[in-house]
Amino acid sequence: MPKVEGVVKATGRDRAEWFALLDEWRAAGRGFKEISAWLKTEHGLSQWWAQKLIVEYEQERGIRPPGVRPNGTFEVTISKTIGVPVDRLFHAIVDERERAKWLTDGGMALRTSQPGRSARFDWVDGPTRVNATFEDKGADRSTIAIGHEQLPTQDEAATAKSQWKQRLDQLKSLLES
Repeated sequence: MPKVEGVVKATGRDRAEWFALLDEWRAAGRGFKEISAWLKTEHGLSQWWAQKLIVEYEQERGIRPPGVRPNGTFEVTISKTIGVPVDRLFHAIVDERERAKWLTDGGMALRTSQPGRSARFDWVDGPTRVNATFEDKGADRSTIAIGHEQLPTQDEAATAKSQWKQRLDQLKSLLES
């Protein structure tokens, strides 16, 4: 039995069918909220599937560059699995002294956190924000996912992604040594 794409299982159509339907409806000239409302009310999609299909459609049609949010800013995400318990990884992110050991090229001010689960920061050199989520992978492994949002340009997003890769590599080296 051939594997069925998740989009087909969830929505009854594949991406090509959705994109053709959106083209026929002339979605390319409409706003995100209008398209989302149409997909939800006329086609019964959840908010999550509507958003996913709109983003993929706009990227496929060249309307939206990868990583751009509906408000025109960009977001990058990167994750890393590190050989330490989640509590140790969380502490290395939220504690200022610990963070200074690996985050040497910028600064973050903690906004909120849920121990072992998530932390939100303001980036101190501008209007961007950093969100960290954590996943416990067992006694000696955990994963961190960093989302840096509200980046003003695609170039700044590419730079931020590269910098976060280096930062998380440095954090991994520090914690696993």
